[in-house]
Order: sequence, then C-alpha cells, then structure tokens
Amino acid sequence: MPHQHRVLIVDDDPELRRFLAGELAVEDYAVEAVGTGQQALIRLREAVWDLVLLDWTLPDFSGVEVCRRLRASELTTPVLMLTARDAVAERVEALDAGADDYLTKPFSIEELLARVRARLRRLPCATSNDDLLRFADLEVNTASHEVSRGGAPIQLTVREYDLLLALLREPQRVQERQALLHNVWGEHFVGDANLLDVYIRYLRKKIERPGLPSLIQTVRGVGFMLKQGEPKD
Repeated sequence: MPHQHRVLIVDDDPELRRFLAGELAVEDYAVEAVGTGQQALIRLREAVWDLVLLDWTLPDFSGVEVCRRLRASELTTPVLMLTARDAVAERVEALDAGADDYLTKPFSIEELLARVRARLRRLPCATSNDDLLRFADLEVNTASHEVSRGGAPIQLTVREYDLLLALLREPQRVQERQALLHNVWGEHFVGDANLLDVYIRYLRKKIERPGLPSLIQTVRGVGFMLKQGEPKD
C-alpha cells in the first residue's frame, strides 16, 4: 500500500482550517488541523508529519516563532508558510526561521495543492525492488543481508540488522520502544528496556557518517524513527 502523506494545518481561522482539511482529504492526504502555535508544537512532537501548512498570525505566538522552536528541537518537518504578509523582508524572515516555502494569501487552492505536491516530492522515501530496500543513500538487500550507505558496505550483527530492518520497513513513522523490542527480541521480551538504546547507539555508529544527514531519530518519550536529519559533525 502506498504511503499516505500526513499534513498538519495550523491556522487560527476555523473556516479556512475546515476548507483546507477537506480539500487535502479529497487528495488522499491524512490531515489534522489545530488553531494555535502551542497546539502545533505539541502535535509536531507527538507524531510524524510529512508537511506543515503554517499560518503566520496565530493567537498565542507567530508562525515564525513556531518555525524557530521546531528547528531548535531538531525537527526537520517541512513547513509551508501561509500569510497575508508579502514584503520581501518578511518572506526572508520566515525562510530564515526555518520555513521551506512561502505562499501569500489569498491563494488559489490549485496553487496550494501544487506547492504541497512539489514539497512532498522532495521527501526521502523507502523504495522496494523485491529484495532491495532503500532509504536516502542507505540500502539493504534482504536476501543477502548486505547493508551499504553511499555504496560503502556496512557490517552489522544479527540484532543490529533486525533493528535496522524494523525501522526501514516503516520509514518516517515513529516506532514505539516496546514495539521495537517485541519485533527484534521477540514478543515475550522481559529484559532491560535500555538494551534498545544500546543497540540504537551501535547502529548509529555504523551507519551514520560525518557530514552526512543523520538517519535514526530519537522521539523523546516515544521511540525511534528512520528519517533524514541534520548532518553529523
């Protein structure tokens, strides 16, 4: 089944939220809408989103501030800013705060949907060709158990390989700690839950490279996910 992209709408106008949510749902996006910056940050930290449609003017703090806090939290979720402001300086401010794109109100729904499609096309995705799984420049051959990144082979233990495979089969989705423990160590695992953190560290040391985007992201209080992040030092 193809991946259904998840879009979070953040706007203080309830009618516009309903309209955008309806139009995006018709296009087969999974949509949620909130009306404040605080609600937006909570949902962005609780779940994985493929795109945020973010209004500049919100009742608690601005969309620009939402962007700044989002990027300060090292979340790389793409942001399309929606605003009636059209001065060059304001567009620059939004982009410098971490927005990926900018659309001035009033806009046509056709242009908005085109911007959404264009932004989602840039997302890294996992592709499968029979025994081959790929995410970004990471590649796993499930028949031979060969793993490589950027063409360079990576040697993994059985547990490391199983953990990577569990993450790779559901990229850009948070996987809860207990679910990963059951998937990798068995349904009746009752050992130390910190074992998962140990193996995540092992895996990161082997697949992540200086200067390349990080791939295994920690979602505090929930679990882990495979998603491109900031380059490692």
